[in-house]
Amino acid sequence: MNKRKERLIKYLFTALAFSSLVFLIGIVLVLFKEALPIFGKVSLKAFLLGESWYPTSEPPEFGILPLILASLWVTLGALVICVPIGVGSALYLHELAGPRQRAILKPVIEILASVPSIVYGFFGMVILSPFLQDTFELPIGLCALTTSIILGVMATPTVASIAEDALSYVPRSFREASFAVGADRWQTLTKVIIPAAGSGISTAIILGMSRAIGETMTVLMVAGGAAVIPHSVFDPVRPMTAAIAAEMGEAPVGSDHYNALFAIALILFLITFVFNIAAEFISRRFRLKLGLSR
Repeated sequence: MNKRKERLIKYLFTALAFSSLVFLIGIVLVLFKEALPIFGKVSLKAFLLGESWYPTSEPPEFGILPLILASLWVTLGALVICVPIGVGSALYLHELAGPRQRAILKPVIEILASVPSIVYGFFGMVILSPFLQDTFELPIGLCALTTSIILGVMATPTVASIAEDALSYVPRSFREASFAVGADRWQTLTKVIIPAAGSGISTAIILGMSRAIGETMTVLMVAGGAAVIPHSVFDPVRPMTAAIAAEMGEAPVGSDHYNALFAIALILFLITFVFNIAAEFISRRFRLKLGLSR
């Protein structure tokens, strides 16, 4: 009877594991099916490098370079914020904070990760955007800078959590050996702990980048919605996710506009897929390295 239950549970979890793969394959097939028709009317080069996104004009223009640059612009801005704060928080929590401080700060970081993105977007629209508009005397506060700040705050918990996990994998013997040769706490942290956890911290940064570039609701609310090539952090922008969310409801099913939006989704999927594969590759090398060192 017990063997029958174990076999049933094994088959159940196997089916659940393969169902995730089936769903992923289904998503990829739908993206390709709906996206490929647009490339029969617009070349891939013109689609990726075109500087004008006017899908409803006559004739329509399907250049998504402004959307790609907007996504990269706000993602890089978010990294400038979330990397030092996230990695610094992980280092402080793991290496310096006492039990009482850790008991307070750890839940706060987890709460930040659980806040819905629309709440961040609302905060950006109502509070941060007017503040930046008054501070820098901008014509509009909904711009790339506002988006980068909000995305940076949203990605910080991801970076902090994964970076702390990477630090926890560093063997205690590394610290003890460093202290044994006369290194102080700061030297041990900067020259031993951080290099040993470097691959894991890199994974945290890459996953934080994926979190930022794939965010939809927040960028739709605070980016400004202008499909133009950004020249400064104060320009309104329209990242790829915002374009899809804003225009999909207005695009007739099967139209060129509809297929172009699916093509944007396909490109975004491929970008995030590459980021996650790179993170997994780095993380696996990191685990193998520490496993061999132990």
